[in-house]
Amino acid sequence: MGKITGFLEYTRELPKSRAVEERVNDYKEIYQPFESEKTNNQAARCMDCGIPFCHNGCPLGNIIPEFNDAVYKKDWELAAEILLSTNNFPEFTGRICPAPCETACVLGINQPPVAIEHIEKSIIEKAFELNLIQPKAPKDRTGKKAAIVGSGPAGLAAAAQLNKAGHLVTVFERADKIGGLVRYGIPDFKLEKTVIDRRLKVMEEEGIIFKTNTNVGVDIKADELLANFDAVILSGGSTVPRDLPITGRNLKGIYPAMEFLSQQNKRVSNIDTEVDHRGEKYLNGDIWATDKNVIVIGGGDTGSDCVGTSNRHKAKSITQIELLTKPPLERAESTPWPHWPMMLRTSSSHEEGCERKWAILSKEFVGNEKGELTGLKIVDINWKTENGKSEIVEIEGTERILPCELALLAMGFVHPQHEGLLNDLKVDLDARGNINAKNYKTNIDKVFTAGDMRRGQSLVVWAISEGRECAREVDLYLMGESNLEAKDKGILQVN
Repeated sequence: MGKITGFLEYTRELPKSRAVEERVNDYKEIYQPFESEKTNNQAARCMDCGIPFCHNGCPLGNIIPEFNDAVYKKDWELAAEILLSTNNFPEFTGRICPAPCETACVLGINQPPVAIEHIEKSIIEKAFELNLIQPKAPKDRTGKKAAIVGSGPAGLAAAAQLNKAGHLVTVFERADKIGGLVRYGIPDFKLEKTVIDRRLKVMEEEGIIFKTNTNVGVDIKADELLANFDAVILSGGSTVPRDLPITGRNLKGIYPAMEFLSQQNKRVSNIDTEVDHRGEKYLNGDIWATDKNVIVIGGGDTGSDCVGTSNRHKAKSITQIELLTKPPLERAESTPWPHWPMMLRTSSSHEEGCERKWAILSKEFVGNEKGELTGLKIVDINWKTENGKSEIVEIEGTERILPCELALLAMGFVHPQHEGLLNDLKVDLDARGNINAKNYKTNIDKVFTAGDMRRGQSLVVWAISEGRECAREVDLYLMGESNLEAKDKGILQVN
């Protein structure tokens, strides 16, 4: 490494956030500029650790010590080359990935880990700044045509890889813009959509065709798709939200989180807010948190995004509740290094204002005579484990009603939409309702799948990894061999 003693000389430092009172009045990304010299110093903290467990922590198998070394030496071109060899979209992961690589960092055993996510974002932003990111259309075309259904990170990664292999790639998206949940599920204060558009421009110039407002299975039938393409990748994501079927669920004011978030993203981008991220009509009109008591049900990242958006709407109050118990402040003993740690995480949205409650069971939605939501009846619970099974035990005397005019269900997704394309194709499903596909190949000839449709709701970094791996399998299917990179047990391999 370029600076063997770097981890002894520099402590972890990240860009500072803009003041809360400023950032809650806009939807711009929250971080302030960070000097390149400081980023070089952060890269210098990467140790000559012998076995870089960060490789194992990263689903993409990013070659982290090597690009850190290049950043320390201020060789941004080399750093970008190394990073892009394993990650098609570091501008996404550098902003919204929870960074499992950092929790596996060897330095993190007894010091704050290397700021890998920040370094990754810095590399790609520097690469764009220096005009290092240029369209690279393949010199030769195979004549094979591949269709990709769904334009989230899995579909886009598969598209980029197959195009690089020389195939003719068409990406179909039923919404009005490309990007999937990266565009419509992630708020702009975490990822401004100009970042997506910048990348899409490069991909278009490389020869990838994007077709929006096209609902495959409706606008284009399954038989037509199979007839016109040599291979098809299904990457439509996990889109059926988990519901909360308790008394009062029919009251006005209870909505899936994604309906709330996607609508606001459309407002920010001046896009039609009558149609949702799935290309379907919003059923509940404009949803605003302004002057309302908001309860976000679900303690994950989507719930946090609802909190940040509600803060910008100027909600009267915001409460986020979670069924599970409060995680410990430090890494739990049950998740030792280098595993992903069970511990309390506080997002920038929480810092902007939110009351958080754990071990809470939602009992009933309460409304008025007009059918409007006015409150949520909850009760505190304990978790009891017997014979390896966990049970919920309500704590007597803790039942109460919280004022609530807007409840946002942020409890995740159960599986992809089955109606339409999946049923028409008659693809096999697993016990969870996801597409059953070994090595990304479905039971239907020339039909593959990647991302949340295959593995279930997951992280953007896993989606990109799935898209890359699926593309390699498609390339092998079409050509009998492949020169696309493969990640096998964290090791980058090239045929």
